[in-house]
Amino acid sequence: MSQRNHGRRPIQEVPVSGSTSKAKDHVSYSKPDGEKLGESKFKEACAKIQASVQEYLEKHGDILDSSSEDEDPDEKNQGDGTSVLESIMEKYSQSGGEDLGKTRQFLQDAFKSGTNVCLICIASVKRVEPIWSCQTCYSSFHLHCIQKWAKDSVFIQSESLQERETKASLEWFCPKCRTSYSQKQIPQEYYCFCGKETNPENHPWILPHSCGSLCERPLQPKCGHLCLLLCHPGPCPPCPKIVRTPCYCGGMGPTVRRCCNKEWSCQKSCKNLLACGQHKCEELCHAGACPPCPRTSIQKCNCGQRTAQRPCAEPNWQCDKVCGRMYNCGYHRCDTMCHKGDCGDCPLLGQRTCPCGKTTMFLPCTEDVPPCGDTCGKLLQCGIHQCSARCHRGPCGNVSDKQCRCGSKHKEVPCSKEFICDTKCKRMRDCRRHVCNRKCCPGDCPSCEQACGRTLSCRNHKCQSRCHHGPCFPCSQLVELKCRCMRTSIRVPCGREKSTRPPRCPLPCQLPPPCHHLQLIPHRCHFGSCPPCKLICDKVLPCSHKCLANCHSAVLVQVKDVHKAEGPWDSRVKPRQEVQELPCPPC
Repeated sequence: MSQRNHGRRPIQEVPVSGSTSKAKDHVSYSKPDGEKLGESKFKEACAKIQASVQEYLEKHGDILDSSSEDEDPDEKNQGDGTSVLESIMEKYSQSGGEDLGKTRQFLQDAFKSGTNVCLICIASVKRVEPIWSCQTCYSSFHLHCIQKWAKDSVFIQSESLQERETKASLEWFCPKCRTSYSQKQIPQEYYCFCGKETNPENHPWILPHSCGSLCERPLQPKCGHLCLLLCHPGPCPPCPKIVRTPCYCGGMGPTVRRCCNKEWSCQKSCKNLLACGQHKCEELCHAGACPPCPRTSIQKCNCGQRTAQRPCAEPNWQCDKVCGRMYNCGYHRCDTMCHKGDCGDCPLLGQRTCPCGKTTMFLPCTEDVPPCGDTCGKLLQCGIHQCSARCHRGPCGNVSDKQCRCGSKHKEVPCSKEFICDTKCKRMRDCRRHVCNRKCCPGDCPSCEQACGRTLSCRNHKCQSRCHHGPCFPCSQLVELKCRCMRTSIRVPCGREKSTRPPRCPLPCQLPPPCHHLQLIPHRCHFGSCPPCKLICDKVLPCSHKCLANCHSAVLVQVKDVHKAEGPWDSRVKPRQEVQELPCPPC
């Protein structure tokens, strides 16, 4: 039988009647000899077709079952994934590398159709479409999608800055990991994964979007070596080079190790001399500098007049005494707190200046330099204004007339303090939904800290990001799409379960037969009603013989209304389909 009619019930027209006898008169099963001969030939032809279809399915069934309905036709012609993967890893394996880390998952996903989904348009990324890959999360997006995404983000920021009348650098962010990029980094051309070639050609024996040459990107963490894989998606694998390195403390000589694991500990005491110069490090062999010495010792202060029990890690300390030793002038004493070494010459000897520093004089240390009478002009503590008083001794005054940050009020405050008024900002934040309400806001309103909470495009979840302007990011959750029997399932992005066809289940159907038989002919799991029963009825007739006709216990028939409309006001009843049990034909 043709597969197009598989799963459909034959439709027969049966008029509605009130008695069973009329139905028996209407449905006649007696056929002439010519019609029986044609029916037998038809059954023979159907049997031949069924046999040929079954033979084809036995040969190519695995290919038909494993084929994806959403697979790109171009991907069916690609080369063997195993051989391509071996060619990519050839140089890496020759250098002793085996563990690819996260790179293996990216390489395996590159051979599967439908695994790479653009999170902007929620569509599969095909091998012939130009893409752009994030440098942090390595997610791939359609080139035209990421260009529109970046330009829209920059445009929204520029509008916001124009309203605030401020200047700032414009940035856009990766839709998945939120890595920031400058406006100059908006992608303009289609590059391969390693960035050497523009517009790489699609070849069936290399990875999609790859140039096929060595990657040669610097490995991370930086060790001076380059990646030996062919141009590939995702992060570069660990460095496979073999080097000779000593342990952290240097107690054990260099040993042969992988470059990615070249730092190692001998698990013995470090024994390196600590910063105190007296004790050695007792920690196990460790990376980095040794910790401060945990021991204590009796130490003298800087001036040497006092001693105290102090940690070895803090050898320099001051007591609370002023030095008080006489300068060489014989008139003044050192007023510096506890210090090391000689006190030096008297600071009042030699060339000195007036308090403002504009006039120079030579006076003995016993005489003070008088003010010069000029304007002081010293820079105040605020770092902006200058002292307007005449040359004077002592600190300068620090009170000035200041404007608040938002520019709405003025007040005399100490120059070292910032004047902040109580006026609340009424500008809208970057989300365009909430008011800033910050006191004395200079115009750079902070980002909104409230949760977005809007329903995502999937209509099932809400946005968990901070309140933002524009559409929300696509839903990142996955949902299961199951077959009729719930035993076969696939995972699809949330929101695509209605547009994605359910998985093809290879398991047998478990629905109970609609007819009187205990079991139908075995067939695979499916949606909708089961195909019509092809078994023999096998019911006992009144004459004690068994019915040899095809099963007719559950037949889909089309029922028409036999009542005629009395006028145009009577609405016509459309024919309906019902599953009915037809009587057995005469013996």
